[in-house]
Amino acid sequence: MVTTRKLREVPSDHYNVFAKECPARMVLDRIGDKWALLILDHLKSGKTRFNELKRSVGGISQKVLSGVLKTLERDGLIYREVYPTVPVTVEYSLTPLGETLTEAISAVTHWAELHMKEILSAREAYDLKV
Repeated sequence: MVTTRKLREVPSDHYNVFAKECPARMVLDRIGDKWALLILDHLKSGKTRFNELKRSVGGISQKVLSGVLKTLERDGLIYREVYPTVPVTVEYSLTPLGETLTEAISAVTHWAELHMKEILSAREAYDLKV
């Protein structure tokens, strides 16, 4: 098994996302996940609490949201800040690394909104042919 430490030792010019064994594919899996995209896109507007994220990202369960937040934190894309209040207050925000993704993520998420009519028309045309 390849450890995180060993992956860090590989020169960055040796990563090739088209290669089957490339660890960068793990990152693509993460940011290619619809929930991760929506969470990261939402966090570009600033610090957000868990329940606010849950309300904003329609359809996500508490369990899935918690899991995605943990993996995004592990990947260094978001911060989790805990405040010693009763009950405990937790806020999430983008790290500088996470902020480097916001333009690309926003482009992808909002591209889908802008082109939904064409996609639905293409699906309809395809289904009529099949």
